Order: sequence, then C-alpha cells, then structure tokens
Amino acid sequence: MSETFGQALRRFRLAAGLSQPAVARQVHVDQGNLSRYENDRQRPSPNTAGHLDELLGAGGELRRLATGDIAPDVLTSDDRDRLGRVRERPHKLDGGAVAALASVLAAQRRLDDTMGPGPLIPATLAQVRMVTDLVRQATGPHRGALAEVVAEWVQFAGWLYAETRQDEEALRWLADAEQAADEIGDGVLAAQAANFRGYVARQRGNWRGVARWFLAEHHTPGASVHQRLGAAAQAAHGAGRLGDRDGARRMLEVADGLLEESARHPAPRTAYWLNPTFHRLNLGLARMSLASYDVAADHLEQGLNGLPADQQGAAWTGEYRKAFADAAAAQ
Repeated sequence: MSETFGQALRRFRLAAGLSQPAVARQVHVDQGNLSRYENDRQRPSPNTAGHLDELLGAGGELRRLATGDIAPDVLTSDDRDRLGRVRERPHKLDGGAVAALASVLAAQRRLDDTMGPGPLIPATLAQVRMVTDLVRQATGPHRGALAEVVAEWVQFAGWLYAETRQDEEALRWLADAEQAADEIGDGVLAAQAANFRGYVARQRGNWRGVARWFLAEHHTPGASVHQRLGAAAQAAHGAGRLGDRDGARRMLEVADGLLEESARHPAPRTAYWLNPTFHRLNLGLARMSLASYDVAADHLEQGLNGLPADQQGAAWTGEYRKAFADAAAAQ
C-alpha cells in the first residue's frame, strides 16, 4: 500500500526536526488536530495541507496526498473552493461538489487508457481515502449521489491493481466495491465488480473462476443489457477453456440474443466503454476457445480497430492483440 497522508506528514515533520507543538504553532492549528492528521483520523483542509507542505519542504507531496489532486486540471477555481468548504463542513455537501468529484474520477479513468495504471495508483488511493472520509461525515440530500461516486472510485482502485497484476490487492478492493455497491443498491456497479473479478481470474488462467464470476455478473439484478451481453460472452470463453463446448455455445447464443437490445441502449455511465464494437473483443475470445479461429480473428480485428483513439494503446488491450495474432496464425 502507498503511504498515507498521516504517515507522510510524520515522516516530513521528523525529517525537519520539528515537534508537533512547533508545527502546530507555525501553521496555526490546534496540536490535537495535528495529532489526528498524523494518525489519519482527520483530514486537513486544502489550505492547511498547503501550509504544512511549505513548512516541511514536502515539494507538493503532502498537498497531493491530502487532496488526491493529480488528475488533469478538470476543476475550476470555484470547484476547488467548493470542495475545500465541503471538506471542512461535510454537512454542507451540495450537488456541485458531487459533480466536481465525479469529473475528477472520470478524468482518472480516461488517464488509465492513455497513461496506464501504474502512475495512477498512489493518487487514486489518496482520492479514495478523501471521498470515503467525506461520505462518512456528509449529510443531506446529496449524500446518496456521493456514495455512488465513492463506490465507483473504490472499484476503480481495484481495477488499477488488477491491471498491474497485484491480484490480491485487486480482489480485496473489488470485494469492498461490491459491498459498497450493494449498500447503495446499484446493480450496475455490483455487476462491474464481479466483471473485474472475472478479469483477474482470466489473467490467472483460472477458467472455472472466469465462468463463475462472469455468470455472477450476468445474473446480478440491475445489471445493464451491455453488462449481461459482455458477461455471457466471457462466461462462454471460460466454459470453452474448460472443455464445456455445449455450455460455451449456449452462452454465446445468450450473448447473440442480447445484441439487438443492447444497440437500443447507451452504455451505463460507470461502464462507458461498453458498446457493440467493444463486445466483439470478448466474442472473439469466446470463439477462440471453440477453435473458430476465422470468426475469432474477424471479431478481434474489428473490435481492436473500432476502439476510440484514447483506448488504442491502453494496457488492457494487450490480451486482445495477442489473441488476434494467435487466431490469425491458426487459420
């Protein structure tokens, strides 16, 4: 796990040779608050984090850990001021603050497609801690919308760990994400957590786990038609790799039966990448497991060529590119 704000604050304070009372006096905070900062029981305001950063010569690290601010500059100065006020007074949470946080998460998810997952993990963990602290203290009519953003953020952390093959951390975060989704009754997020568990199983070559988790996604109440389609295709892949060709064919029939319906509905906001072109990638993997190499190659080629420009080089496309090369070679 990466260093928390409190751990970093204590490290920089000790390196500077300063006591807690000395630091508290110079940044004009109560020593009790400073102690709670170091024990990660309380978060400082952005202004206080900035003063601590400057005093201790942290080079922006304390400010970043306190705010999770490494996403592109998607926030206006008004957004930043709004979030600073909400951090200090969670009971004043409003819709604008929730929208600002959602825009930061959206930017992080798209950065994953272009930069890759590794550089994003430390900041994402800081952001998750911040929004989790906020939702615990928040009250009022906008708390439910914030809880949805928090559940999605936890899931995104799990996905980043899955991409970097830190499997145990990924599974731990995805279990938390599933629980968070269930607590707010969000079937789309719950289904996506199962999907990412299936992805981890596939990277491990655990084909029984692939079939199990994608079937769980397919049958999750509230899952979107796009999720049910993609899950059916990926469960077929798992069944095919287990030698259950009949089971694989049945799941492919289910997937094919959902294609027309899926074309009538947009992808869910929290799974924006799901569209008919993307589905071809997983249909291609399923056909590979049935040794239908020509059909598999066609699906994979069209799926890869149809990806948006910002997803063309994404780390997660690697397994599909390898599968396409294997399918082309096997024809």
